Amino acid sequence: MGNRNGHRNPVARRVARRLPAALIVFGVLFDLATPSHYTSAPLLSAAPLVAAPLSSWRATAGAAAAATAAAIGLAFHVRTEDLGASLSEVLAIAVVSLLALGINRLARRSSQQLASARGIAETAQRAVLPVPPARIDGLRVAARYVAAQADARIGGDLYAVQDTPHGVRVIVGDVRGKGLEAVEAVAVVIGAFREAAEQERTLEGLAARLERALQREGSRRANLDQFEGFTTAVLGEIVPGESVLRLVNRGHPPPLLFYADGRVGEAEPTVPALPLGMGELGMWPDRVEEWEFPTGTMLLLFTDGVTEARDANGVFYDPRARLSGRPFRSPESLLDVLIMDVTHHSGGHTEDDMALLAIRRGDGRFQRAVTGTAAGATALPKPVDTVRSRS
Repeated sequence: MGNRNGHRNPVARRVARRLPAALIVFGVLFDLATPSHYTSAPLLSAAPLVAAPLSSWRATAGAAAAATAAAIGLAFHVRTEDLGASLSEVLAIAVVSLLALGINRLARRSSQQLASARGIAETAQRAVLPVPPARIDGLRVAARYVAAQADARIGGDLYAVQDTPHGVRVIVGDVRGKGLEAVEAVAVVIGAFREAAEQERTLEGLAARLERALQREGSRRANLDQFEGFTTAVLGEIVPGESVLRLVNRGHPPPLLFYADGRVGEAEPTVPALPLGMGELGMWPDRVEEWEFPTGTMLLLFTDGVTEARDANGVFYDPRARLSGRPFRSPESLLDVLIMDVTHHSGGHTEDDMALLAIRRGDGRFQRAVTGTAAGATALPKPVDTVRSRS
């Protein structure tokens, strides 16, 4: 999510670094071009203050020295009739310059501490959410984690892919909350998933194991506040040799299916279910639903950071409508386009993190959807209507 902050934009950064010099030059020209009762002291004082949070200590010191020197030069060569007032302005600019140097030192120290904390957070997140293999049992896989804020790269979104005796099993979920507590909860969910995915014969059994793990760990670890309340998740299973995708959805945004003929289907569950970790509100049997998943089909799973991204008018991002009719050659290209499109839609200001997982079956080629209407517009591909339930 590239340039969320202006200082991360190279052009904006260059402009910001040149601003102190521009203020000094403009201040000198202003003083030379105006009557003596006008002063450029505010402009000269602003130069080191602007440089302090944006530049190095050396650059800030250079701006401070240049501003002070300019004030001294103007005092002795332009304002000789009121030298006392001019020297007072020089003293004020020198004091502001010293203050700017102190601000710069504090800003650099805070930046170093933030970088250290960010590195620790990223290391922890990579340990909890390792990047899955690019190929698993005939499937091509791509995963991304995109933080909502440049300085907050740790959160409660999760994904995992595992090859098991029962097929390739996946999970994408979202723990309610942020920070280290959310990451600790993610670690518990991922750990329980990896163990249960190997042992449980069905997705229903896998979902039940995750439910019990959340309840057990939530009661043991009071600091997790019952894992911030709940975890939405989609569990998936793809068995080699079967053109079927099995899903259990526990209160999570429905995945999308991109078919080789250009259709885009939304795997909306027929019966909504509560998120994981809310078993105390009532128990119900999990419902596994099956969807067509032939060769060349792409599965896209994502967290609500995608669907809750809004544009300037408050319109939420609709991944199915925005991505329909586009050809994607690989899971990586699908995620690249999705991230760029969400960034464009939201203007680079998203409210929540995004965990993304794309899986493609086999080597089928994708085609562009070309079903036109009478007015020449492109109709959206129809969703899959072949849904079977398995008890």
